[in-house]
Amino acid sequence: MNASEKSDETIVPKITPNNECAHSAEVMEERVSPKRNTSQATAAQTQSWSPALIGLAGVRQAAQRKKDVPFTALLHHITVSLLTQSYYALKRNSASGIDGVTWQAYQENLNENLLLLHSKIHSGNYRPKPARRIMIPKADGTERPLSILCLEDKIAQQAVVSVLEAIYEEDFLGFSYGFRPGKGQHDALDALSVGIYRKRVNWVLDADIQKFFDMMNHDWMLRFLEHRLGDKRLLRLITAWLKVGVMDGAHRRKAHIGAPQGAVISPILANVYLHYVLDLWAHKWRRQSSRGDMMIIRYADDSVFGFEYEDDAHHFLTEMRMRLNKFGLTIHPDKTQLICFGKYAIGMRKNRGEGSPETFDFLGFTHYCTLGYKRKTFVIRRKTIRKRMRASLRVIKAELRKRWHDPLAETGKWIKRILQGHLNYFSVPGNDRSIWLFFGEVRRHWLKRIRKRSQRGFMSWEKFVKITAPYFPKIRVVHPHPRQRFGVRT
Repeated sequence: MNASEKSDETIVPKITPNNECAHSAEVMEERVSPKRNTSQATAAQTQSWSPALIGLAGVRQAAQRKKDVPFTALLHHITVSLLTQSYYALKRNSASGIDGVTWQAYQENLNENLLLLHSKIHSGNYRPKPARRIMIPKADGTERPLSILCLEDKIAQQAVVSVLEAIYEEDFLGFSYGFRPGKGQHDALDALSVGIYRKRVNWVLDADIQKFFDMMNHDWMLRFLEHRLGDKRLLRLITAWLKVGVMDGAHRRKAHIGAPQGAVISPILANVYLHYVLDLWAHKWRRQSSRGDMMIIRYADDSVFGFEYEDDAHHFLTEMRMRLNKFGLTIHPDKTQLICFGKYAIGMRKNRGEGSPETFDFLGFTHYCTLGYKRKTFVIRRKTIRKRMRASLRVIKAELRKRWHDPLAETGKWIKRILQGHLNYFSVPGNDRSIWLFFGEVRRHWLKRIRKRSQRGFMSWEKFVKITAPYFPKIRVVHPHPRQRFGVRT
């Protein structure tokens, strides 16, 4: 399949979100050059990187000019300079794969190692190693399989991600926020709030795709990639990463479906898959089938759609189920809901003799409708999801048990890092109560652990608060109001 073939799942719409009015919540944000995640380690810039960056800038410009043309020669952009940049973009303290090679150990002979890796990739002798799999507990009590790759596979994948970003950042639509350079979870949350305020949204569809990363079809994935990637060598690399599988004891179990969660390349492959399966289709549906106003926000496999009319919402949900089924995906029955939500939701439910509007969860926050100034102004409030908070507290409680005999100062430094990270994400306007509750529970668990480790020295609450005060960051609002930040960014 090539980019010229016409099908409903591959036609790029001629009208993009940039053509909408500037007040639209999902208008395309200002484009920025591809860069690494800000949470990842970075290296000092060197002149040796410039050829790789210049080459990718040319790819990006070509992708912008020619939306329907596949790139037939891309592997030559995987240079030693780009591999070096990719190595320093990885987290230094991440777990090692089945070969046991760490970031620090690889650095001892970095130049030789990267030259050898570059040679293997371009000669066709590179073979990825299967991943090491661990299970991560989720807030709902289930477990998520996490694949831990070998370091060289991470480096190679990071380099390919840089190439893919140069192409697909010109194709992805503005309402897609997950795992993209210059975009994050709070950008999606801002767009959601602003969209509900500015658009005529009366109904909200909170949709989640069931086991999305486990159910991505490899054949469809490659067909989608072929619309922009004509380099067979690069496609073979991606195919090898998808199918290499994991180690099950002493035996390798190959993958026939899905993308490994934890792999560096999986997020952008997920965005490519949903770009063709959901984004282009939903954007076309909004323009051609929706009778009223409609809003779209997607972060990875978690999406929120806003509708003016209930009939539109029901029709969209029905057709979206059929659309996803065509590509091997299903809507999660327990995590998908259609609710009355928006400026007039309180009045609409009151007229029907119903209670307060229902709530929905998105990216760690429970969203709910309320009235603000003098109970006359509609306000969207957000609070930390209760299950998420309980899961975090269970992790902290278990870690405090492991640190039973550690010095108080050492435990305090660890708690301060945890609490500061919690503040950095959840401290949004209106979420003060949840933050205070979380801090209070951490204090209670820590004091209980201190009291248990000593039978003679009982510590009062007042003394504990005074001693541990330096380890509890000041509670303050970290993020501005969504409308303020969204206006600046767009």
